[in-house]
Amino acid sequence: MKQKIYQIDAFASDLFKGNPAAVCVMDEWLPDDIMQSIAEENNLAETAFTVLENGSYTLRWFTPETEVDLCGHATLATAYVLFNYYDHQENTIRFYSPRSGELIVTNAGSGLISLDFPTDEIAKIESVSAINQAIGQSPLETFKGKTDYMLVYGSQKEIESLNPNYFLLDQIDCRGVIATAPGDEVDFVSRFFAPKCGIPEDPVTGSAHTTMTPYWSKKLGKEILSAKQLSHRGGDLKCEDLGNRVKISGRAVPYLVGEIEL
Repeated sequence: MKQKIYQIDAFASDLFKGNPAAVCVMDEWLPDDIMQSIAEENNLAETAFTVLENGSYTLRWFTPETEVDLCGHATLATAYVLFNYYDHQENTIRFYSPRSGELIVTNAGSGLISLDFPTDEIAKIESVSAINQAIGQSPLETFKGKTDYMLVYGSQKEIESLNPNYFLLDQIDCRGVIATAPGDEVDFVSRFFAPKCGIPEDPVTGSAHTTMTPYWSKKLGKEILSAKQLSHRGGDLKCEDLGNRVKISGRAVPYLVGEIEL
């Protein structure tokens, strides 16, 4: 059996930037252990699997170690594949995630693809000493979302200088830790660390912007914001606070089209 696979650089305007994701568009579901093995073999932050069911695409995401609830960059990559390789005629794709519900993706024109995701619900908490020790620098504020912690700092320079202890971070009971601050040339910047998912530092994390966008929208008094993730590869995003939803937009660049031998 042969399975087509695509590798797409998401939230990028140029090759070798943004966050690479693998995408498999399938006629029917493979066993979970096979999908997990494919993701492990790919060794990318995320591999997305999708099947057309009842008029919409059911979508699931796997890191090299586990299935996750939500992934922005791999959703953008999947939409790019469907728009460009599967002749999807409409400007909108309705995905259904068994873990996150309906996800709407739109071809916004000029190369932009927009994700319509549910807003993360966050609560301000006391600073967590174990996280601060792992990150190496205490934040101004700490928040807890559905799956991640968000640490707010005062400057882009502080975010750039973070050098986490990944062994200690791996002991924290969460999907990942977001570090964010006001940007020098954009509204806000961030980095995202998720060693528990097998991703020490994620290049660009679309789902983390469902946590950050409402915070910075309120903080800066703006509904539409520009964002940059300060990983080695880097990523650029346009974010819009829609209340209980967040619109996250970016570009994508194809890197690879191939086949898996199963």
